[in-house]
Amino acid sequence: MTLGKVIRKYRKIRNLTQEEMAGRLGVTAPAVNKWENENSYPDITLLAPIARLLDISLDTLLSFREDLTTEEINGIVLEADLKLKEESYDEAFLWARKKLEQYPNCDELILDIAIVFDAQRMVQDISKEEYDEYFCSLYVRVLDSDDESIRIRAADSLVGFYMRKKQYDKAEKYLEYFSIQNPERKRKQAQIYAETGRVKEAYKAYEELLFSDYQRASMELHGMYKLALQDNDRKRAHRLVDKQKELARCFEMGKYYEISSGLDLATLEKDADSVVAAMEGMLSSLEQFGDFRKAPLYEHMDFKEIREEFMAEMRENLLKCFRDEESFGFLKNDERWQRLVKQP
Repeated sequence: MTLGKVIRKYRKIRNLTQEEMAGRLGVTAPAVNKWENENSYPDITLLAPIARLLDISLDTLLSFREDLTTEEINGIVLEADLKLKEESYDEAFLWARKKLEQYPNCDELILDIAIVFDAQRMVQDISKEEYDEYFCSLYVRVLDSDDESIRIRAADSLVGFYMRKKQYDKAEKYLEYFSIQNPERKRKQAQIYAETGRVKEAYKAYEELLFSDYQRASMELHGMYKLALQDNDRKRAHRLVDKQKELARCFEMGKYYEISSGLDLATLEKDADSVVAAMEGMLSSLEQFGDFRKAPLYEHMDFKEIREEFMAEMRENLLKCFRDEESFGFLKNDERWQRLVKQP
């Protein structure tokens, strides 16, 4: 409810005429009429006397609210969408500006309205300096929000805005609001590198993202594989193991990663041929264990050298694992397994 409507509502509740109210406040009746019709606002020094006269708090007088509910915010955003469809952009913009003036501390509403109107002006190809300055100011306002998701969405909008303007130094500045762990930060940084002619840096950033994506996707597939085993769904488990192999192949991780993903399921099913083949394949491919470091897909990345001591230790640990009778005791009469685990 606006200030004028609040004054009118509580004046009538107190059974005061505009003249009576004006007399008690030391102003003219036309002044009170202008307040109620929202043609002007009371002087700030009159707010407390008006609240006392109407027997309400200043919060009530100013329609102060701690927060809008999610439903209320969604309702305002839907109303904004409707106005953009039914009215000119300029008319809808003025409505939105007044609406935000009523809720100056509602970060979520400020951001949602800014995004909706900013997106619409791109669709309509409306370029106006007044709009640029206003919407950027809204995004900057909510960068101090207590809500991390609001801060990131606002920073994302600012990065996009300045990239469209080809002001890449400013776009890069707002990437600092993304956490280092957020892949969107590196992805957008790669785009900025590409747009500013830093090709090697762009390649490297994209390659690092790909490498991280492999690790993330591999862990997720493994988690799904474990669920399939819990559900005793062997068909799904086999399909997920195949996906792990395809993933390693697609991301050029090397034979070791392709082969090793099938060992657990083959062992669970006591498939002697598959288990021994996986063991032999893992041992023989150890020399190529770090081949992903030389893969064309990651040619701009910097990897640490793999020490010979590390590879020797890894081979020793693999053989120790393969000798475990609790896991591989079903192979004790298999000559292939006996020869394999007796390796020095």
